[in-house]
Amino acid sequence: MKTAILLFVFFFASTISLYANDTIIVYKDARLDVLTAKQTQINSRAAQLTSTGLYKGFRIQVLSTNSRDLAFKTKADLLARFPDQKTVTLFQSPNFKVRMGNFITKAEAEKFRLSINKLFPDGVFVVEDTIDYTPSNETEVN
Repeated sequence: MKTAILLFVFFFASTISLYANDTIIVYKDARLDVLTAKQTQINSRAAQLTSTGLYKGFRIQVLSTNSRDLAFKTKADLLARFPDQKTVTLFQSPNFKVRMGNFITKAEAEKFRLSINKLFPDGVFVVEDTIDYTPSNETEVN
């Protein structure tokens, strides 16, 4: 009797293993794709932010001098020539630095630097800085 039961169990197990399928089908909710896209967007924006909440970007440093008057005169000149670009004056002891622009990519800043180089041929270069930037709502995922 035990032999018959063992033979039956062996036959049953071998039959199941012959017809067993190793495929698992997972059905996921379509909202998971939307959630993943939104999280990717949040992560990419967070990577661009500094600890103070401002965006990382580039500006063009036009002047670095220890003369306050020259720095503010240069800033006024830049504002008159390029009213659409933001111009800032920083004091990093002992120098005043005049920077302009809010550029996301270095390529944009380099392109604009070439046009400024004609006006200020000495010491104009692109620097990393925190910039004023408001992301557009066009890139948001609904």
